[in-house]
Amino acid sequence: MKIIIAAGTGFLGKNLEEYFTEKGNKVYILTRNPKRKNEIYWDAKTLGEWKNLLEGSDVLINLAGKSVDCRYTEKNKKEIFDSRIESTKVLQQAINQCINKPKVWLNASSATIYVHSETHLNTEENGIIGDDFSMNICKSWEKEFYKSETENVRKVALRTSIVLGNNGGAFPKLKMLTKFGLGGKQGRGNQNVSWIHIDDFCRAVEFIISHESISGEINVTAPNPLSNEDFMRKLRKQLKIPFGLNATVWQLEIASIFLNTETELLLKSRNVYPEKLIQNSFEFIHPTVEKAFEDLL
Repeated sequence: MKIIIAAGTGFLGKNLEEYFTEKGNKVYILTRNPKRKNEIYWDAKTLGEWKNLLEGSDVLINLAGKSVDCRYTEKNKKEIFDSRIESTKVLQQAINQCINKPKVWLNASSATIYVHSETHLNTEENGIIGDDFSMNICKSWEKEFYKSETENVRKVALRTSIVLGNNGGAFPKLKMLTKFGLGGKQGRGNQNVSWIHIDDFCRAVEFIISHESISGEINVTAPNPLSNEDFMRKLRKQLKIPFGLNATVWQLEIASIFLNTETELLLKSRNVYPEKLIQNSFEFIHPTVEKAFEDLL
């Protein structure tokens, strides 16, 4: 297949590129800083030479969007919003100009679209979507994505949870904190953690591409969310660290200022279930966090 990954130089993009390249596919990356032969310049908001790449391609995966791991200042909030909407909009414009359009377009979204939930398990069918900055970003993002129906282009929004891998994302930081004895629960510890192993993430993307009956919103997450307290306890156990200091909400508020991030990333309860993947018989290699930790560590 000819696969285009927009904004594919980050943690998820690199792993997807490696995964699909190893299977004999041709992968091209759209990036602001092209350094290799298969990387092409784009600014994620205006049409350019890059649009010719989409002609006759099989798959387009859009991962563009400023990281939410920052302080939610007005400037950063605007960048988080604009980067997602503009990239989605300009990709639609490029596809509209193609004679042979990509067969499937996977656009990033987030499991953060669902409300803070400690008891209600959010599936694609019955998930409760609320109203705050993060949820509204996801809603606007998906609205822009689905605004234009494009003939013969299957669209899938990837509502992805926290992805666990050793070469990026949140996991290396959690590992480091735990090794320093700071791997206790965060806040009350009863907020749920929805997660997926990086290998299962790549396999799920491949599965969605190859199953033409799958479209619309997909929860890309392992089937067993667990509480923050359990998650950290199991991580300590795997790392053989006997203790972990707990962090109260006020301590996290102070730390987040110094770490230039927001406490929501740790304290929001994401209780999400991959119903569509399960219904379509997708099999997880790492269905439990113990299996994921065992592999990663």
